[in-house]
Amino acid sequence: VKAVLKKRDYGPKYTQNNFITGVRAINEFCLKSSDLDQLRKIKRRSPHDDTETFTVYLRSDVEAKSLEVWGSPEALARERKRRKEAEIKYRENLFRNQRLLREYREFFGNTKPRSSAAAMFFKGPGKVVMVAICINGLNFFFKLLAWVYTGSASMFSEAIHSLADTCNQALLALGISQSARTPDPSHPYGFTNMRYIASLISGVGIFMMGAGLSWYHGIIGLLHPHPIESLLWAYCILAGSLVSEGATLLVAINEIRRSARAKGLSFYQYVVQSRDPSTNVVLLEDAAAVLSVAIAAACMGLTSLTGNPYYDSVGSLGVGTLLGTVSAFLIYTNTEALLGRSIQPEQLQRLTELLESDPVVRAIHDVKATDMGMSKVRFKAEVDFDGRVVTRSYLEKQDIEQLLQEIQQVKTLEELEAFMLKHGENIIDTLGAEVDRLEKDLKQRNPDVRHVDLEIL
Repeated sequence: VKAVLKKRDYGPKYTQNNFITGVRAINEFCLKSSDLDQLRKIKRRSPHDDTETFTVYLRSDVEAKSLEVWGSPEALARERKRRKEAEIKYRENLFRNQRLLREYREFFGNTKPRSSAAAMFFKGPGKVVMVAICINGLNFFFKLLAWVYTGSASMFSEAIHSLADTCNQALLALGISQSARTPDPSHPYGFTNMRYIASLISGVGIFMMGAGLSWYHGIIGLLHPHPIESLLWAYCILAGSLVSEGATLLVAINEIRRSARAKGLSFYQYVVQSRDPSTNVVLLEDAAAVLSVAIAAACMGLTSLTGNPYYDSVGSLGVGTLLGTVSAFLIYTNTEALLGRSIQPEQLQRLTELLESDPVVRAIHDVKATDMGMSKVRFKAEVDFDGRVVTRSYLEKQDIEQLLQEIQQVKTLEELEAFMLKHGENIIDTLGAEVDRLEKDLKQRNPDVRHVDLEIL
């Protein structure tokens, strides 16, 4: 028996019973939808959640119908060639029209509505970022005027700090806008990580632009001290900056508290795990801004009392050190997120127990649950299915007496093979349905799980 099965030819004669979808039948065999209505229809399990079954056809039936319609294989080949040439011409025209449309938009402006993208900046992290951009932009303008008037190194550091915050938060706004793009064939899992990328670049920007220039100006002030003019206006601007930065900080704190409660996390866990990178950057930047205002005011006050400009330069170094610490934290947390860290052990345990408690699962191995950011989790596991349970599930849907009659009628090796192939394929479909059911259960009980990959052992 083994020798017979090993030597069996799996050529066109064997594959003629393969299934083919209606779309492939129309495209590959140059048929119309009305031609398919006359063929045998077979319902198959759909891999998609939104549809239960879909219709397929026997490839042998489709081939026979195409020969009936076109008369000969040569005529069918000519029609395929003609349609392929027409498709190439259509794509060339489509490409040319798209290029003309792009040039038109570049000349007259892109008129595509952006209401959905704009709506992101009226709530949640987008609102926090936009408030921060407006306030930090005004702070930079007034601090720059104060530095020009007083020549204070600490005030220069504060102006650079506000400029860095404004640029970085504009980058965050771009990251939020890009992260809302829908997935495409080149990026099947979407653009969620754009928020982390923007936050990472923001952290590097704080370090290079904010901390670097503050340290440089502070060192120059120590090496070449110069007297400072009246600091009255500088104190007034610092006071206004303290109020505005504090208001932005409160907006960020309230948003993080709300989001942390929704996730069942503490405020500290939500920030350290960088669950919302955009709000995180605003929180840390504004917290650093409030502290740096206090440092700058204290050092400028010592300079006013003692007349020694060194205190002002030390304040610039202190602001630079504070910005360097914030930037290091942002770079670390966003790098960890982009590397693909695991979800919390408790959540992973719940997912594992859900699979292990299912009767169809004998054991699971190599479980990985990766946090993709912004409440999106990708779950992967190798599952050892219990073939007996799967087979029983298939038998429950069959007429056992009819099945027994089929077995009793098997007399030859060919009949045995046909019997096994028929029911073996149906059992595989039953296994696929069980996989779909498990994936659906995981997503329903854990809304954060967006992508599930179950590999069959």
